[in-house]
Amino acid sequence: MKKEYDILVIGSGLGGLVSALILAKEGLKVCVLEKNNQYGGNLQTFSRDKLIFDTGVHYLGGLSKGQNLNQYFSYLEIMDDLEIKKMDEDAFDRITFEDDTTEYPHAQGYENFVKQLSEFFPNEKENIENYCEEIQYVCSQFPRYNVIGNDNYDREILHLNTKRFIESITSDKKLQSVLLGSNFLYAGDSENAPFYVHALTVNSYIQSAYKCVRGGSQISKLLIRKLRQYGAEVHKHSEVSEMIFKDDLLDTVKTKSGKEYHAKKFISNIEIRSTIQLIGEERLKKSFLNRVMSWEPAPSCFSVYLVLKPHTIQAFNYNIYHHSSTEHVWSTYRYTTEAWPETYMLSSTPSKLYPEFAESLTAISYMNFDEVEAWKNTVNTVADEHERGKQYEKFKQEKAEKMIDALEKKIPDLRHVIKKVYTSSPLSYRDYIGSFEGNMYGYMKSSENPLKTMVSPRTKINNLFLTGQSVNMHGILGVTIGAFNTCAEILGRDLIDERLTQMMNKSE
Repeated sequence: MKKEYDILVIGSGLGGLVSALILAKEGLKVCVLEKNNQYGGNLQTFSRDKLIFDTGVHYLGGLSKGQNLNQYFSYLEIMDDLEIKKMDEDAFDRITFEDDTTEYPHAQGYENFVKQLSEFFPNEKENIENYCEEIQYVCSQFPRYNVIGNDNYDREILHLNTKRFIESITSDKKLQSVLLGSNFLYAGDSENAPFYVHALTVNSYIQSAYKCVRGGSQISKLLIRKLRQYGAEVHKHSEVSEMIFKDDLLDTVKTKSGKEYHAKKFISNIEIRSTIQLIGEERLKKSFLNRVMSWEPAPSCFSVYLVLKPHTIQAFNYNIYHHSSTEHVWSTYRYTTEAWPETYMLSSTPSKLYPEFAESLTAISYMNFDEVEAWKNTVNTVADEHERGKQYEKFKQEKAEKMIDALEKKIPDLRHVIKKVYTSSPLSYRDYIGSFEGNMYGYMKSSENPLKTMVSPRTKINNLFLTGQSVNMHGILGVTIGAFNTCAEILGRDLIDERLTQMMNKSE
């Protein structure tokens, strides 16, 4: 017996879960299929030594009352149950450089942002204010970024280039690098990236910055709990292996275990190249295929998770973005294996019993897929366990040692207080999250041709829609906005706006 639904969602990343919940709230019969043992895509966490580590979500922006992510999460009915902790108001991010002992702050709130940075750049206060005004202006041009609003934005904004814009704001090389210091959040390409990508990314955190207590997976758990309350079905270990069409419409999907699911409409929340494989290239326009296949994946990363001996390192309630030099900030994703890690992001998790001390540290740096190419035919997940072999373990160990060497310049004698070391590579991201070559953020965007990587959530197959980080913006907020846009294609933009307006009026 084939099960029948109004909406079937393939993949349980944030985009898939949010889309499913929006539609389930409208009374539609919804089912979500996930291939892995854990739901949530980039929201997944893992546990080692009874400690929880995040794979993708290290902090969230825009969660204070009245701000955009808060409003979206309130509509999804998960905001009140989220366990979050506000990060350091005066420096949620600190930008550091190899040849400079100063830690440059990114502060919460635009006035505070200007105030804190101006202390280090007293002659640049007006330029920092101009930077903040432009960030807010660009964000105001993206309607769904402001939850609701008109649907037209200035197309010229899409072509603004981050490098040219930052250079037009200030000629101070150090300040330029400090303003770009957290560009790891959008794959570290400030030379080519459109300025709107920079603006939409950093604006959220300047508004407000929070950490998820006990990991980002609580977001997916809360969404799934709500989905079930609204009568939706959610199944893991259910990898879609085939799409069955009737005439020009998608009729049924089949999983690896042979189960069939029939629906009126489908949403794909999996990597866009995997979606194309399932659809079959012959069903799609050559121009669309060529465009997608020409996209350059964002870089992947290598993460080192350090379990610390108790009471040894002070916990810090901010992230550190460290760069080998001010010049390197423009294109941090380009690195040499000899000098790796030339950039890293470092965060700490406080001990439950003694919160002034850190129980673990997480350090992340870029890594290209070609560094793990030798093991590309191996798969290793909880749902499908296989060892990758001794050479791979040796490779990871050597990388972890190099990362610890780099961290010891900032935290002397760190090695002596490490209890355990765990790592993840681009292969881990590929296997668990399903992203092409383990990329962190979908595909690289360019101000020269910003529309090249923009895809409509509506496909040429009338009842198949797309959502997730391959479709336009990445990140928690970007993907959430994308899911609302996908549902606007299914339910109508007016209905989505009406629902969000009602919710906002209630909360005032």
